[in-house]
Amino acid sequence: MIQNTVRPRGRPRSFDEAEALHKATQVFRSKGYDGVTIDDLVAGMGVGRPSLYAVFGDKRAIFLRALKAYAERKGALAAKALLAQGTLRDSLASFLRQAVDSATEKGSAPGCLLLCVAPLVDDAEVRKFLQNAAAGGAALVEGRFRDGISAGEIPSDFPVATRATQVTDFARGLTMRAQMGMPRRTLLKDAEEAADLVLLPRRGKRGT
Repeated sequence: MIQNTVRPRGRPRSFDEAEALHKATQVFRSKGYDGVTIDDLVAGMGVGRPSLYAVFGDKRAIFLRALKAYAERKGALAAKALLAQGTLRDSLASFLRQAVDSATEKGSAPGCLLLCVAPLVDDAEVRKFLQNAAAGGAALVEGRFRDGISAGEIPSDFPVATRATQVTDFARGLTMRAQMGMPRRTLLKDAEEAADLVLLPRRGKRGT
């Protein structure tokens, strides 16, 4: 009796695509976009050159995919930190501490692919992605401030949009300072102080 068997098409992949993109992120964080070569990506991602081109494309395509995957991962962690149960102040401090943790994670170059590498890439699609990511982050923090108004933690006239931008600016500043080599302990202390600062009452109008 002859049995019909179905042979798999091609060889199964010997690598995990998501893990390969994570490794690509580390390569770009270490060397920057312009400093990375295809040889660097082949070595860093653990993917042969033919498979790299077939699955991921050229350097620009790999960077865009790595950037988007990194932003999704970082955004999810930031949202989890911000939206965890606790007071508004606790949420803001947790959000800023997460920025420090992300920028100083062991085994990675200091800084952030979104803030320290991507802004230097002369590419319209990259710039647009960064603008959308920044707007999304500010909107997330603004929503947490509005929850604080609903809970009676801050007054109804609290400048939520302005303070949300300040919070994300603080997060970016902490990330940039991490890349400059500032000690993690110092950054975490500053994150706590920043959380207090953005909750200060509004200044009175001029002339009052």
